[in-house]
Amino acid sequence: MSPLVLVWPIKVYRGNIMNIYNELILRGIAAQCTNEEKLKVAFENCRLKFYIGFDPTADSLHVGHLSQFILMSRLQKLGHTPICLFGGGTGAIGDPSGKSDLRRVMTFEEIDYNISCFKKQSEKFLDVSNVIFLNNANWIRDLKYVDFLREIGSHFSVNRMLSAECYKIRLAEGLTFLELNYMLMQAYDFLVINKNFGCVLQIGGNDQWSNIIAGVELVRKKTSNEVFGMTTNLLTTSDGKKMGKTEKGAVWLDAKKTSPYDFYQYWRGVSDLDVCKFLKIFTFLSIDEISEYEKLSGEKLNSAKEILAFELTLLVHGKDEAEESQRISRSIFGGYLDVSGMPEKVIANDIFKEEMGIFEFLVIAGIASSKSEARRLSEQGGISLDGKRADINTKISKEEAEKGILIQKGKKTFLKFKKI
Repeated sequence: MSPLVLVWPIKVYRGNIMNIYNELILRGIAAQCTNEEKLKVAFENCRLKFYIGFDPTADSLHVGHLSQFILMSRLQKLGHTPICLFGGGTGAIGDPSGKSDLRRVMTFEEIDYNISCFKKQSEKFLDVSNVIFLNNANWIRDLKYVDFLREIGSHFSVNRMLSAECYKIRLAEGLTFLELNYMLMQAYDFLVINKNFGCVLQIGGNDQWSNIIAGVELVRKKTSNEVFGMTTNLLTTSDGKKMGKTEKGAVWLDAKKTSPYDFYQYWRGVSDLDVCKFLKIFTFLSIDEISEYEKLSGEKLNSAKEILAFELTLLVHGKDEAEESQRISRSIFGGYLDVSGMPEKVIANDIFKEEMGIFEFLVIAGIASSKSEARRLSEQGGISLDGKRADINTKISKEEAEKGILIQKGKKTFLKFKKI
């Protein structure tokens, strides 16, 4: 194995650091790496500074971000230093990776507010005594355009950029010059963080591979420092769908957007084919422990689903919410219904009529997005009201709504509904 050569001075510790890279492969986390053998040596012998960037596209992190923060925590627990980079500058452009439409251009006020929300949430997952929080607005927003083109733009081939995977979809639809600059900005981030903070590793999702390579090459050209890039596998369910999406939309880490109960239920309801995969990615259970769950099937896997749901709800929302969500979930899956603490939909008196048909009722309750979807659910027998199967002829009276109704959609979705 070739010796480790890192031009940037980082402190080397020998003999006591577990080689995390092999475990990341076993857990299905690591995907691609710019120099795998040397990165393995670096992990084994050095305390590395690494960074992951987060563009503030909303006022809350979601499940898609969670895997990256847990990865940062894994590395941090082994003595490596995470740099959490918020895109106050790059967020003003918008990452075109995997997008068919141009992202909405946000105001700086929106971006700054979203970053404040991101930072507050991210502190739940990291030991703040050994983490560096940065905002690339500090070096991007005040860039002088001509100087930037001369210093950075001269190192990029437009032909090569246009062949990058991150631009392919937008190129077919109409890539803007604004979006084309995103790769330069992200590469410039790595250069700045390497020069000023000694960061030698950039990590991102697999869709960021082209951008990460650009950053590694820019650092090498400008400084001769040896740095690394690594991507993680994009999160999909066993049926190929993007993870973290439900019929209600994204699964958020903000309790006001996704309740702790709904968050718990999302993980409790993952498929049998996904539960052990997600245990490897999202929990700190050992590979040996998880391998025991991989031997189970059918209802026996419910214990693994409970562990997954509890551990993640504990991490994101705290012990009290995790225990309460577990109690409610166990009452539902155990065949008896304890509705205390269950999410509740309350509507004003003037919205509800003397009597309402099932289709309109399901839309108002938020169980169906349209009357056509409500009809399909009712015809398929997927809706129960207070434990009784509803059909297309079901009516809900004003008196019933005033007392409160427990709505069940399928096997896993429960909601209390009440008119005030």
